[in-house]
Amino acid sequence: MLKKIVLAGGTGFIGQYLERTYTNQGYIVHIISRQPGQISWNDEAAMVDALENAGMVINLAGKSVNCRYNEKNKREIYESRTRTTEALGKAIGKCQNPPELWINSSTATIYRHAEDRPMTEATGELGTGFSVDVGKAWEDVFFRFNLPKTRQIALRLAIVLGADGGVMEPYINMVRFGLGGKQGEGKQMFSWIHIEDVYRIIEFLKQRKDLSGIFNASSPNPVTNKELMEQMRKVMGRRKGLPAPEWMLEMGAVFIGTETELILKSRWVVPERLERAGFRFSYDRLDRALWQILQEQKQEQEQY
Repeated sequence: MLKKIVLAGGTGFIGQYLERTYTNQGYIVHIISRQPGQISWNDEAAMVDALENAGMVINLAGKSVNCRYNEKNKREIYESRTRTTEALGKAIGKCQNPPELWINSSTATIYRHAEDRPMTEATGELGTGFSVDVGKAWEDVFFRFNLPKTRQIALRLAIVLGADGGVMEPYINMVRFGLGGKQGEGKQMFSWIHIEDVYRIIEFLKQRKDLSGIFNASSPNPVTNKELMEQMRKVMGRRKGLPAPEWMLEMGAVFIGTETELILKSRWVVPERLERAGFRFSYDRLDRALWQILQEQKQEQEQY
């Protein structure tokens, strides 16, 4: 196998981080996306050529869920995940020397709203509703493929934190403008992961050829929404922040074109399989992750 990696849907926050990281390590990185200058999802021959002799393919494709769930957006969210996964699986199936590992993104939102106990891969209960249905269909399409030469892993990603994107900027702005209190009741769990640990998990799973199937990609120490906002205020040097009751969040969500589910659903997810396999997180606690991210942002601002 060549020192070659394929990133499908690799133009977003996570994909850009992985592209930089692997390119800096001397990998040839091919990107499949809808953007000009990249391999098109409609060009199966080019996809097969990129996948041939690649060591690994990572699929991150999918329309952002940070939008209103009208019928048009719901259809795009669903199809942008299921159709790309299906196209990738078919292309891998046509390779003479396919990638040894296919990591497909999935979502920790697939579990139910949980305030009573954490959800593991073995004992977690799947929820109901649109976001859960998308997660189920996404994984169903992925595991429908029988690829004898390619190990398959679905990463149920929690909310990814990093300096260059993701959810950090909205939370930082809320604290900056005095709205850094709890959202809703504040009891809902916030499962998260630092983007560096996403990369480290991928590398760990690449080396561990005995592992396959579903893995929760989430810090072992989720926090409540109230604790999240307390930590945000602490690292930003703000002593107080106004809370946002649910009715206010509903109004704000309509105004900015998003859904309150992103804030109010209690995601209590823990990485049982990864920890049992011996993986150790660099950022297992939220305070350390937030300090690192804010310091990196500060350094980037000073450079410009």
